[in-house]
Amino acid sequence: MKGKDLYSTAHLFVAAIRIWEHQNSKAPSLEDISSTLSFSAERTNFVCKQLEEKDIIEVVEGAYGTRLFVKNHLKIEDIPRDEKASKLDDEISKFKQTQKKLTQKIESFKAEQAQKKKSLFEEVEKKLKDQLDKK
Repeated sequence: MKGKDLYSTAHLFVAAIRIWEHQNSKAPSLEDISSTLSFSAERTNFVCKQLEEKDIIEVVEGAYGTRLFVKNHLKIEDIPRDEKASKLDDEISKFKQTQKKLTQKIESFKAEQAQKKKSLFEEVEKKLKDQLDKK
């Protein structure tokens, strides 16, 4: 189950950090969490920033890269359960719709150009036939 709201996603994120620490005896990186939860790097980074702002997790940058730690898991309960995990999904949908419209516009333009080319070819062919008939 992929959490669609921030509340569910926060629980998954914190659990992933704890599981990673348990299995590997070290704090996970963003890439580790991304892989564990099958999230895109962008989504993982976005959720991480939100949880860091809410003081739920701590992001520590060191010599071995960026590592994630659970800071205060109890603050997850302060997150409204129906709050969207991110507007990123909405933005992606809008982007896809825009791309689809743009693709349709391009296809329409190509079809229009092909029709113009065909019409021009027919016109030139007609003029050539007329000239040949006059001779």
